Amino acid sequence: MSTAAAPPPSGADPPAGSGLSAEDVRERTLAGLANGAPEESSRSLWQIFRSNVLTLFNGIVGGCFLLLLLLGQWKDALFGFAALSNAVIGVIQEYRAKRLLDQLAVLDAPQARVLRDGQVEEIAVADVVMDDVSILQAGDQVVADAIIIDEDGLEVDESLLTGESEPVGKSSGSTVLSGSSVTAGQGRARVVAVGPGSYASRLTAEAKRFSLVNSEIRNGIGRVLRWISWAFLPVVAIITNGQMQASGGWDVAFSTGAWEEALVGAVGAAIAMIPLGLVLMTSVAFAVGGARLARRNVLVQELAAVEGLARVDVLCIDKTGTLTEGRVVFDDVHDAGRQLPRGWRDALGWFGADPHANATARCLAPAFAFDGGTDPATIVPFSSARKWSAASFAPPHAAAGTWVLGAPELVFTGNGQTGNSAATEELLSQARRLASNGLRTLVLAHTRNVLPEEGPDDDVRLPAGLAAATLLTFREKVRPDAAQTLAYFRQQGVDVKILSGDDHRTVTAVAREVGLDVGDGYDARNLPSDQHLLEEALGSFSVFGRVTPDQKRDMVLALQRMGHTVAMTGDGVNDALALKEADIGIAMDTAAPATKAVARLVLLDGRFDRLPDVLAEGRQVIANIERVSVLFLSKTTYAVCLSVTFGALMWSYPFLPRQLSATDGLTIGIPAFFLALMSNPRRYRPGFLRRSLAMAVPAGIIITTAVLAVQVYSHLSGGYSAGANRTAAVLTLSLVALSVLAAVGRPIRGLRLAIIGGMCAGLVLLMTVPLLTDFFMLEWPPPELSAASLAAAAVGILAVLVLSRIHRRRYPLEPSL
Repeated sequence: MSTAAAPPPSGADPPAGSGLSAEDVRERTLAGLANGAPEESSRSLWQIFRSNVLTLFNGIVGGCFLLLLLLGQWKDALFGFAALSNAVIGVIQEYRAKRLLDQLAVLDAPQARVLRDGQVEEIAVADVVMDDVSILQAGDQVVADAIIIDEDGLEVDESLLTGESEPVGKSSGSTVLSGSSVTAGQGRARVVAVGPGSYASRLTAEAKRFSLVNSEIRNGIGRVLRWISWAFLPVVAIITNGQMQASGGWDVAFSTGAWEEALVGAVGAAIAMIPLGLVLMTSVAFAVGGARLARRNVLVQELAAVEGLARVDVLCIDKTGTLTEGRVVFDDVHDAGRQLPRGWRDALGWFGADPHANATARCLAPAFAFDGGTDPATIVPFSSARKWSAASFAPPHAAAGTWVLGAPELVFTGNGQTGNSAATEELLSQARRLASNGLRTLVLAHTRNVLPEEGPDDDVRLPAGLAAATLLTFREKVRPDAAQTLAYFRQQGVDVKILSGDDHRTVTAVAREVGLDVGDGYDARNLPSDQHLLEEALGSFSVFGRVTPDQKRDMVLALQRMGHTVAMTGDGVNDALALKEADIGIAMDTAAPATKAVARLVLLDGRFDRLPDVLAEGRQVIANIERVSVLFLSKTTYAVCLSVTFGALMWSYPFLPRQLSATDGLTIGIPAFFLALMSNPRRYRPGFLRRSLAMAVPAGIIITTAVLAVQVYSHLSGGYSAGANRTAAVLTLSLVALSVLAAVGRPIRGLRLAIIGGMCAGLVLLMTVPLLTDFFMLEWPPPELSAASLAAAAVGILAVLVLSRIHRRRYPLEPSL
């Protein structure tokens, strides 16, 4: 990929021999054609603050909190701390993500080397301008897109950008992309794209785009909060009017000062509608899950990612750096149809020890020892253009003669060798068969003849009489944990797609080596641009080779359009865009900084087998949040129902805000904290909100009915104080809500039994300890009202047990891992 260059301001290209002049550089800099990186931030701190703090939800809660403080009822305003905690956690979480994205950079070269006024200069990367002549040497990072002017054995590693694991030879006229690295040779290149127009800058800008991980839990809770926000004002109007009328009417309430108590009751009813604790408990569960994974060397860069992997049904993985370790290892020696000549092992030992050898030849060193003795008389170093290297040893060396190591089709094509053509064709056929299995194949050839002298244009020719000594195969080093991890995901119903920049046959061979049952691979160069045809290809194939970074992103998006939840693993910059779009992006420890910045999870020790731990942690979080959400949503249900009912009947609301805080703590808040962090290895099933509401709404209606029954009895009997009525309501609500807790916590044993027992003991203390009864304004009701309260609670508990049985039949639990 390259960007066409704008014409230089002077209107003429400077000569490559001397590079740009100082005046040329000044003109281009003034014209904005310098290589400075854009400074825009992914998201401003104000935007983060506004999205987490200045919301309708927080406005409602904050308004109620301030109103109670103005009325001097700070004891009833304790809910404000939960709202504040939610906002602080949200701001911190998004600010951490912002910092990671703002630090994202594809280029990390400290300086660039350019030719100016005939002199080679080292300058800051930002000072490179359009048409600069860049001097490229081994070890350099290309800092701007450029066109090669001339080269001497120039090879560029583009694996971080394209996924192609092999260095690419570059010739005059070819393009080098910013962000790639020079691995061999040297050359000169004219810069054709700088700054925002370069490949690295475009990739960085797109990766910096802010996005939050798609969380079903967070989405479901957000949906509930939107529903409550829409219903809030009508319900508050009803309950406020009911409280004023119960105090004798609006005029009487304001004239006697009873409006203050009525308003406090209305605020209590309104706040009870909002599941503040559910939002906080979700954040806590995510944070604790992230801490547990950190102890397993998994860095969670966004809290909701802990849940995300539990919902994944398609796992897209890159081959290099994920299934393999990103390095080549020696595989085997294969018969070439003739007796091995004397000294062949010594020759291979020298090729492996040669300091100028490429990565493939260096793999020979562990298998074939070189004693460091006599060096070859003549050496031809490896070149990506030639695809072979050679060495001649003089007698009496054990490996006397000329040895050539290279690609079979180039060593035995057009080199004047006089061997049997049928034997040569058989050799090449055998090499192709080995290559079709994903093995990199080289031939070791030998002749007694010496290397000929260089021909015209410094062309090096092979000696005559070459005969194949043996075929050598190499393979990529597969991660030892890859097969077991992929088998685990298959057992869990997760489909695996391999998206690689390498040849599809090589990728298919690696896939089979790690135990995947795949058919033929698909050459992504033939992928259709039509969305529907692309989706068909993704449905039919599991292995794709020669995939470009843009194609990886498009394939992730296509899988999401097909209804899948997609996780993507990778380590190269070429994976960054796909990781950004995936529901869960996972970077390996060897990943480029830009890739780590956009990933949701980073495997710090590079162990692919950490992913099952992440999946188990995510399942625990989502299953436990589903469990405790029933408690919070049942409270929202009975709060709305009680508000509307008592407002319509114009009866005094039967709770003070502080009393609801106490019942919430005993029946929801404290037990939910423990339940949310317990082990819960249930499989994930979509639709957690639907299942939660199917239990919570009827349970909330049952609690409302029980409390209303006691209040109806009190009104019909007459003569009971407001304190006694409230205490009876607190007792009834607490007992029935504890039965909901017991139903949600099934099976009740061990720690769950201890939690429920502890909450029952807490209720007894709340109703009997003078210090607590005074603070919460409770007084034990008369025997008749107490009996009515206990009877209503007993009927409510029985109804909850029936509801729980029906819910379990309708939504049976999935089996454990």
